[in-house]
Amino acid sequence: MIELKSKQDLEKLRVANRIVAKILNELKNHIKPGATTLELEALVERLLPANGAIGAFKGLYGFPCNLCASVNSEVVHGIPSERPLNEGDIISLDFGVLYDGYYGDAALTVPVGDISEETRNLLTVAEKALYLGIAQAVEGNRVADISRAIQEYVERNGYSVVRQFVGHGIGRKLHEPPQIPNFGPPWVEVSLEAGMVLAIEPMVNAGGPEVKILEDRWTAVTRDGSLSAHFEHSVAVTKDGPLVLSQL
Repeated sequence: MIELKSKQDLEKLRVANRIVAKILNELKNHIKPGATTLELEALVERLLPANGAIGAFKGLYGFPCNLCASVNSEVVHGIPSERPLNEGDIISLDFGVLYDGYYGDAALTVPVGDISEETRNLLTVAEKALYLGIAQAVEGNRVADISRAIQEYVERNGYSVVRQFVGHGIGRKLHEPPQIPNFGPPWVEVSLEAGMVLAIEPMVNAGGPEVKILEDRWTAVTRDGSLSAHFEHSVAVTKDGPLVLSQL
């Protein structure tokens, strides 16, 4: 059952998601060649109590860290490690918090130093696809309209969308209905109503859409080794249109 959020719920969700945005922005400023994703995890460990929040991911389904840090061909759920980042890499930072009983969740993909024009275009298309999906999060539309907008734009630009992972509702739980695929058919025919809050998160591959899970049982990588970019916002459907909660 999809829970419609009240005005008070939305205010609390806004606070939780702004904490996510603030911490992601801080992490982004620490991305440079030679940095390790384990250092980023340590920074999160310091920033969470400073913001009065609890990490949403650590321990969830057994995930071992607060931050999902996915590098290059890693699509999602990368586990922080001591591997250093290199010039020209890209890194997806997926992060969530629990604050005052409500969850925040967002992701972005960041270049490490200078990246190629081809790689930068992948990031541009993936982020633009997110905002095209957000634009469809209006009353009277369906989840399918979000999915269609993302897939058509991504594929028109020569990339593919991952099928194995999808967006989701968010609120008092991190993962609530409905699911938000970035592809179709079959399209999800759930109608959008004011009060729904959706975590919209296209995962865009430079090659094919297929992924595989590594031996750590978490890290998902592109099956063909191509680069992948991931962007996510938590968005409220309101009478006045989509409201992005997870931005500064």
